[in-house]
Amino acid sequence: MPDPRDPSIRTDRIDPERAAAMHATFALTGSPPGPGDLLPPFWHWCQFWDIHPPGALGRDGHPRPGLALPDTGLPRRMWAGGRLEWHAPLRIGAPAERRSRVLSTTRKAGRSGPLAFVTLRHEIFSEDGLAVTEEQDIVYREDPRPGDATPQPGPAPRDETARESHRFDGTALFRYSALTFNGHRIHYDIDYCREVEGYPGLVVHGPILAQLMIRMAGRMLPRLARFSFRAASPVFHTETFETCARPEGTGLALWVRGPDGRLAMTATASPTPGDPA
Repeated sequence: MPDPRDPSIRTDRIDPERAAAMHATFALTGSPPGPGDLLPPFWHWCQFWDIHPPGALGRDGHPRPGLALPDTGLPRRMWAGGRLEWHAPLRIGAPAERRSRVLSTTRKAGRSGPLAFVTLRHEIFSEDGLAVTEEQDIVYREDPRPGDATPQPGPAPRDETARESHRFDGTALFRYSALTFNGHRIHYDIDYCREVEGYPGLVVHGPILAQLMIRMAGRMLPRLARFSFRAASPVFHTETFETCARPEGTGLALWVRGPDGRLAMTATASPTPGDPA
C-alpha cells in the first residue's frame, strides 16, 4: 500500500461542485452531471489540486522548481503534450487517489536555444482499482531575447470531416485557472505575458484545447480508450480557433487550427479494442 504521507500521492473526492463548474466553464448545455454520475473524460483535471503557499511559488505562479518538478535551470514553462488511457470510470461523489512520479528529464538544443523536457506520470485509482493513466510532457526554455525571431508554426490540415469553432476570453481562462488551481500567470496576467514571456496575449491552456478535442472524439467514437496530443503553437484569448477531426484507421486524427490557418495542436484518439467503428 502507498504511504499516504507521500507528497506524490493526492486523495480527493470527485467533487460535484467542481464538475458543475467545469460544465459551466465550457458553456455546456443541459444539466451538469451530479453525484453518482460518471465523470466525463479529462474532467479529473479539476481534482487533485497541488496546493503550495505563496512563498513556494516561482515568478510564473507555478510551484517553484525543485518542489513538484525538477529544477531544469530554465525559467519558461510550457505544456508540450500528453497521453491518456481510460481503464475504468470515475464516479462523481466517490473517493479517488492520484499517484504521481517523474518518468524522465532530458535536455535538447532547439532552434531558439536549450530546452528541457520533463515527463510526469499520474495513475488515478477509484475504489475499484486503476481508472486513468496519464503522462504529461512539460518543456522548459530560456526567456526570449530582444530581436529574437518568433518561430513560425506550419499550416494546419484542411481535410477534416468535422469542425467546431471556439473562443476562450480572459474571463473563461481565469475561471479555468481557478477551477484547476493553476497559478501560471500566462493565462491571466497580460502584462506578464507581454513583458516577460513575450506573448501578444493571454495563452489558452493546453488542457483546454485537449479537452475540446476529447469532447469531439467522445461524440465520434463509440467509447474513448486512448488519447494522445502534442502542442505546436499557442492560441491566445483574442482568437477564435477551430477543433478539427477526421477518421484515421479505427480512431481519429484531430487538430486545433488558429484563425490564420496555423497548426496549434495535434492529437489522436482510439476506441476500446473490439468496439465497432
